[in-house]
Amino acid sequence: MPETSASRPASTILLLRDGLKEIEVFMMVRHHQIEFNSGALVFPGGSVDAGDNEIVARADLYSGGEALSESDRGFRIAAIRETFEESGILLARAKGAGTPIDARRAGEIADKHRVALNEHKISFLSILADNGLQLALDTLVPYAHWITPEGMPKRFDTWFFLAAAPPDQLGAHDGRESTDSIWVSPREAVEGGESGRFKLPFPTTRNLIRLAKQGSVGAALEHARGMSIVTVMPVMTKTEGGRQLRIPREAGYDGEVFEVGAVG
Repeated sequence: MPETSASRPASTILLLRDGLKEIEVFMMVRHHQIEFNSGALVFPGGSVDAGDNEIVARADLYSGGEALSESDRGFRIAAIRETFEESGILLARAKGAGTPIDARRAGEIADKHRVALNEHKISFLSILADNGLQLALDTLVPYAHWITPEGMPKRFDTWFFLAAAPPDQLGAHDGRESTDSIWVSPREAVEGGESGRFKLPFPTTRNLIRLAKQGSVGAALEHARGMSIVTVMPVMTKTEGGRQLRIPREAGYDGEVFEVGAVG
């Protein structure tokens, strides 16, 4: 077995909106040259970085995180930053305001700063401070906690959050880390994974299946608020027919052992 590497803190957001018939979630196709999950259909997200922790230390740059630990704030800040970098959707408020910034203002900030942020020419902290913004940490609802199995060369300790997409913020992929983006119902995304239309990582599939049970954004958020999050670190075993992943049944994914395809 390969030497186990330490897991890196990371977070991701399932951005939700109510479609005509079903709930919809924002997803992106990762660039084929990206080292991790290349070509996969995923939710926006990524690693917690040093800049996120600098924002943790600046209580004037976020709201709704008073009851959270510094670590939890870091996960949420990273989730919002990565979502802005990858989609242009910004979960933030003007300082002193109780409502999210509108789509026009979010678009102006994205047009002015998103490319520079992705090229590391400006910090997310500077964007927030210069534009009088506070990240809306309380708009994120914890949904799942997954840790990459031991023995993998690249491992992540990832929190999944649900959030209602701000009105009229439609999102668009950045053309760098992601090459396409869609609003899709969880059911359609899962069916696309089964048919081969989409390449879906295992945790993504399980969370989509769970999300598909909810009929509206409000219902999904209410369900998530009432959940007890059970950490999932899958254990992989090889069988005659392929591979199996075992996860805790109490994590709420309708099972414990899952077949995940032939051995490569």
